[in-house]
Amino acid sequence: MYQYTEFDRQFVRARAAQHRDQLERNLAGTLSDDEFRPLRLQNGWYIQRHAPMLRVAVPYGELASAQLRVLARIAREFDHPSKDVFDTAIGKQAALGTTHLPMGYGHFSTRQNVQFNWIPLARSADVMDLLASVNMHGIQTSGNCIRNITSDELAGVAPDEIADPRPFAEIMRQWSTLHPEFAFLPRKFKIAITGATEDRAATAWHDVGLHLIRSPHRDAAQGVAAGDLGFRVLVGGGMGRTPVIGTTIREFLPWNQIMNYLEAVVRVYNRWGRRDNMYKARIKILVKAEGQRYIDEVEAEYQQIITRDGAPHTILQAELDRVTACFVPPALAERARIATKSVAIPSARQVSYERWLKQNVAAHKNPALRAVTLSYKRLGQAPGDADADQLDTAADLADEFSAGEVRVTHDQNLLLPWVRVEDLPALWVAASHAGLARSNVRLLTDMIACPGGDFCALANARSIPIAAAVTERYQDMDELHDLGEIDLHISGCINSCGHHHSGHIGILGVDKDGKEWYQVSLGGSDGSRLSGPAVPGKVVGPSFGALEVPGVIEALLDTFRQHRHGRETFIDTLKRVGFDAFKAAANSARLADKHEELHTLPKSVDFARDAQEA
Repeated sequence: MYQYTEFDRQFVRARAAQHRDQLERNLAGTLSDDEFRPLRLQNGWYIQRHAPMLRVAVPYGELASAQLRVLARIAREFDHPSKDVFDTAIGKQAALGTTHLPMGYGHFSTRQNVQFNWIPLARSADVMDLLASVNMHGIQTSGNCIRNITSDELAGVAPDEIADPRPFAEIMRQWSTLHPEFAFLPRKFKIAITGATEDRAATAWHDVGLHLIRSPHRDAAQGVAAGDLGFRVLVGGGMGRTPVIGTTIREFLPWNQIMNYLEAVVRVYNRWGRRDNMYKARIKILVKAEGQRYIDEVEAEYQQIITRDGAPHTILQAELDRVTACFVPPALAERARIATKSVAIPSARQVSYERWLKQNVAAHKNPALRAVTLSYKRLGQAPGDADADQLDTAADLADEFSAGEVRVTHDQNLLLPWVRVEDLPALWVAASHAGLARSNVRLLTDMIACPGGDFCALANARSIPIAAAVTERYQDMDELHDLGEIDLHISGCINSCGHHHSGHIGILGVDKDGKEWYQVSLGGSDGSRLSGPAVPGKVVGPSFGALEVPGVIEALLDTFRQHRHGRETFIDTLKRVGFDAFKAAANSARLADKHEELHTLPKSVDFARDAQEA
């Protein structure tokens, strides 16, 4: 992991002290709420449906066990509303059918960050100080700026990796943090980077997607030799109400020029991006509208940066070496630990263990090691939620089995990247005791879901009850493993925080006359090897009532079973058979009784503007 310098530590502590001063002035009435609002948003503090929400930055998903323990302490000691706030919230949600609003939890997001939903704003300065004590913060987790840079959770350990993307992600993080020119972009801006042949970072769905590649041929004009390291650059991807796949604007860019080129990409967007309409302000709209003109202007700006400005952001080899030294594999010396003792798996549990090895354990570039996913998709908790004890347990497992490091995954789980092969039985036993060894990774119940209308002020419908209903219906592990790998993604509104566009099955919450309805789409892809090239799913027809959704899922899966060949996956069967057969199955699940008693959705217009920044 990147090792903070004294400058880094002072910077984070200064931001925490600055927030404390601003908060105290706000509470004293000398800094108005309108003046305080942009300041707290810059540090990741929102006002959501019921209470403040804090988004903690986790650059490219990496966390140390010490940081996990601080997150656990925040969940345990701070993520609790006052009685009045909670009583009001549960009263509102009870009208929709929600009987439980969890508190004392952290939530892993698809951007590899961690969120808390209940921390009183009056206690926010103490939380910022705690985060700063372990080099954490919420800087640029909101606002119209360059957000947290995400990557492949297997970065640095994947066998198919061309180069480790983390040093470049860290250099980009340092460049973009409080960048004076890009602090007030037309809209939020998201970058994803991968160094592997398989895209596990959904790069085509980002404002900028970066692929580390080797040059296929020599280019004397650029001083590039065949086999040199560089980037393929995609720009203009995004979800929301207008799903767009990123456009490749550079097939190869030398690695040391990536910062100069990013400067050009964002400058042109900053110059021409729409500021008169927030729904048309993302870079995807600009790229889609201007096409080659945008690409030409980026190239012209890049050439000016190189020739006129002196290429100020060229990455020197010494700087790359300095940052790369922070990401060397940990020394996994022999340790006298309980975990190294032989653990025998009882014959009655052997099938469960073998399934776990297949679904939750990934190959590693070091043949003596494995990468292991801890599943945070289980009955009784929302996808990606972890209470204080579970966060502490994850820290313990990281210390015992993974050199004190975990990764937050794009799919809202945690990954242990440095597990020794001989420790796998002991890890499975320990993770099983903690309820984190369910072998459902990449299966149906390993779904992506946003917090939805139970917490978010923008949501049109609740996501968590839909996720819970599907999880409860598909608890049989034999059935889950028979169905195979399926991406189910659920969003509570068109902002697409649950990435419904890229799901093999996507579910989108919509509001019709104040009632919750759900639109179903099929055939989406995040760009992974399983799913194929990135593409948005296709809507099957009019939306469904909440009570119809589990039946729709069941009808789709029954159709899959009827048509699959052998062990064919859901997405491959869908592509082979065609959309229409699955569309007909989904629509056949509509109930004759339209359930007019669907829960109404209260409006939260007071917080909509603030939540939109999220």
